Amino acid sequence: MQSEDRRMLAALREARREIVRAAEAFAATFREGGTCFLFGAGTSGRLAVIEAAELPPTFGTDPKRVVAIIAGGRGAVFRAREGAEDNYGDGVRRATRARKLDLVIGVSASSVTAFVRGALDRARERGARTVLVTASGSPGIEEAADILVRLDTGPEVVAGSTRLKAGTATKIALNQITTAAFASSGKVFGPWMVDLRAGSAKLRDRAVRIVAAATGGTPRKARVLLSRANGEVKTAIVMGRSGASAARARRRLEETKGDLRAALKI
Repeated sequence: MQSEDRRMLAALREARREIVRAAEAFAATFREGGTCFLFGAGTSGRLAVIEAAELPPTFGTDPKRVVAIIAGGRGAVFRAREGAEDNYGDGVRRATRARKLDLVIGVSASSVTAFVRGALDRARERGARTVLVTASGSPGIEEAADILVRLDTGPEVVAGSTRLKAGTATKIALNQITTAAFASSGKVFGPWMVDLRAGSAKLRDRAVRIVAAATGGTPRKARVLLSRANGEVKTAIVMGRSGASAARARRRLEETKGDLRAALKI
C-alpha cells in the first residue's frame, strides 16, 4: 500500500497546474462575495464535508460561504447509502441554489457519479464556475467542468476501493485548493493562520503562540495584546508590531480589506 501511495503523490504533482487554477477560482469566489459548494457521494462526499467543516475554525470564514452537499443527505456522512450517488436529478435539484458568483466543486474519486454530474450540469446552466476533482479517466470527462483536477492515481491495491489512494489524493487536493486560496487572500501570514477563531482552549493557546511569534514578544505580552484586541489575532499583531491602538489597528485592517501585510505598511 505504501508503495502505491507514492504514485498518489506523483499524481498530485502532475495536477499542480490545475490545482492552482482551482485555488484561484476559489479565491475569486470569496473576493466577489460568492459561495463555494462541494458536491460528492460516498467517500468523496465525506471528504467534502470534512473540508467545509474545518475551514471556519482555521480561517475564520462564515460557514455559509463553503457548503458541502453529500448524496443521500446528512445521514450518509455516518452510514453508506448505496444508490444515492446514481440520482442525477437530486444533484440537479440541490445545485439549483448556485448562482453566477458561486463556485461548484464536484468531488468524485472514481468515475463521475450521476449525482455529481447533475450538480455540475445545473451549476453551469446557472452561470456558476465549476471544478471537478477526480481520479477518473473516463472518456469525455474534460467536458464535465470548467476546471478538471484529474489525479491519475492508478488502480487500487483493493480493486475499486477508492477510499484508498484515490480518496487520499482527493483529500490532499482539496486541502491544497482551499489553503492556497485563503493564503492568497490574506488569511495566512508566514506559516500562521491569522484569522483563526479561538473557540477552544487549544485554539486560544495557538492564538497566543501566533501573536507572540509574529510580534517577537513573550506569551505574556501576546495575551495582553489579544485581550486588548478582543481576541482578534490580526488586530493584536498590528498592535504589537506598530504600537497602534486596537481601534487604529482595526482601521488599518479595514482599509486594506483584512490584508495583514498591507496593514503593517500603513
